[in-house]
Amino acid sequence: MFFEFVYPLVVYFTPFNIFQYLSVRGAYAAITSLFICFIFGPRIIEALRRLKIGQAVRIDGPAEHLKKDGTPTMGGVFVILSVVIAMILWMDFSNMHVWLVMGALVAFGSIGFLDDYLKVTRHSSDGLPAWAKLVFQFAIALSIVLILYFSGHEQITYLYIPFFKYPVLDMGRLWIPFAVLLVMASSNAGNISDGLDGLLAGLLILVFLAFAALTYLSGRFDFSDYLEIPFIPGAGELTVFCLAVTGALIGFLWFNTHPAEVFMGDVGSLSLGGVAAVLSLIIKKEVLLFVIGGVFVLEIASVIIQVVSFKLRGKRVFKMAPLHHHFELSGWVESKVVIRFWILGGLFAIIALSTLKIQ
Repeated sequence: MFFEFVYPLVVYFTPFNIFQYLSVRGAYAAITSLFICFIFGPRIIEALRRLKIGQAVRIDGPAEHLKKDGTPTMGGVFVILSVVIAMILWMDFSNMHVWLVMGALVAFGSIGFLDDYLKVTRHSSDGLPAWAKLVFQFAIALSIVLILYFSGHEQITYLYIPFFKYPVLDMGRLWIPFAVLLVMASSNAGNISDGLDGLLAGLLILVFLAFAALTYLSGRFDFSDYLEIPFIPGAGELTVFCLAVTGALIGFLWFNTHPAEVFMGDVGSLSLGGVAAVLSLIIKKEVLLFVIGGVFVLEIASVIIQVVSFKLRGKRVFKMAPLHHHFELSGWVESKVVIRFWILGGLFAIIALSTLKIQ
């Protein structure tokens, strides 16, 4: 809104010129979403508590988690709302990429909302059937990928690998199923990693800060040319979105730190995990996503290993999957697991950004 309606007035008041800069709008988008969470967070949490929208905790998990039963959930709603409001104020309305990621955020959030709602109404940790959730995710992911395929830039089907300057191959139409699977996997990886107070929010802050840097560099011809990475026209505007999400997550983390006053719920974890993959598709960092979200890869890999091992050998590799529960049952207190996973997430983000120069 500021960019669309205030910036054109620069001919009458030159200080409005600052609204053309991504860094300014990105910073204020982050501040806007942060303060929206601060101001409305307590009211939303109280409303969730009054409506008895509480988390049903798995009885087969760590015993200490049983005391969290009934904690308000679906906190991802005010993360999404704060991002949408911040973007309406600070985004460039003509940028297709921003509308696409916002659409993905709301669409995946809707699946999570329905899943959380069913859990709450049934007073169970079981929400949507797994097949139904996957069908909805597939439909949304396919829609997004097809939009990118038919209206994206000429490099959209190229596959880039970290440490290599040039694409290793043009995937052609095979890029479509690859991209769909990536979005679905990323969405579910975020969901799986949401199991401890503050864990997912902290990790996602690091992920979206890394994407803020990547989108800014990818959208600037001078920087992308210097670093020899794909130049994606209009991708710079995604920096505003990434910083808006970062601000919202910091605001949410204020209430989600141990002991959590509210949980993110599937409405937040499914949407933010899916959006991270959509960002990677737009700026051609699909493979780098596995590095940026290294902790998420470890989390979902631990679940796969656990299931395969039990099916084939009748034995479990971990005390419990996902991985964060294994360390809890190994004697680490919850806050230690969270902070150490944050440190690991920061390390992965730094490694990912370092690949821009090492190629």
